[in-house]
Amino acid sequence: MSGTGTGVATGEFSPKLGYGATLLVAGLWMTPFVWMLVAAFNPQSIGAGMASLIPDYVPTLANFREAWASADFPRYGLNTLVITLGILAVQLVTVTLAGYAFARLEFPGRSLFFYLFLLQLMLAPVVLIVPNLTTIATLGLYDSLVGVMAPYFASAFGTFLMRQAFRAIPRELEDAALIDGASVLQRIRLIYLPLAKPSLIAFSIVSVTAHWNEFLWPLMVINSPDLRPLTVGLASFTRGAEGAQAWGVIAAGTLMVSAPLLIAFALFQRAFVNSFVSSGIK
Repeated sequence: MSGTGTGVATGEFSPKLGYGATLLVAGLWMTPFVWMLVAAFNPQSIGAGMASLIPDYVPTLANFREAWASADFPRYGLNTLVITLGILAVQLVTVTLAGYAFARLEFPGRSLFFYLFLLQLMLAPVVLIVPNLTTIATLGLYDSLVGVMAPYFASAFGTFLMRQAFRAIPRELEDAALIDGASVLQRIRLIYLPLAKPSLIAFSIVSVTAHWNEFLWPLMVINSPDLRPLTVGLASFTRGAEGAQAWGVIAAGTLMVSAPLLIAFALFQRAFVNSFVSSGIK
């Protein structure tokens, strides 16, 4: 009886403990974001994070107006869109073709080449900065948006994801299309891509998020102020605002940079989750 009682008590306690730990982690993760929201809407006369202690606190958009006037955020946003969407457009072509080649084509050393290609996943991005920068300078792409995009045109993660997705598609579908005279590109476009749509969406989310937040590589490549993406432009703007300790303005600028991804996630949350579940990404 005592053993049974202990088991029931443990079973009832474990979910509560798990929920409590989850709420604790979520609270810790949300703390900087909540501070940013409070500071962004604070009047300049109130210290950052002190709004909750003042009963007659009235939110204001003055920090956003000052941040918008202090930096060329529209230009930074346009540059970021060009970089992220340009990288994604090329990646969707390269990872699709490479994934099909490793999944369906027979050629000597296919497995060896695939595993060598996956070695890229084991390399820290910082290790590749110097050789990539040398290559970009040699090609004459330094201080250009193409120079920022070029090292990411091929993706080992995307190739692996598409290979796994293509391997799960029955080969009989391709054989039927082959009998009807479909070319390789037609088979990829009409059979493989529609069935691998969840994997494509999942990879697109990962790619856009990663390159939207990329900072170090654009900082190394871009010198011209009018070519800066949002992350580099925000860093320059922050250094100037820190001199005046304008924490509300800094928070407002940070919120404007992160807002597009937050809004996109809020609007398409169900599609995001379904794409990761369907593609098998943990």
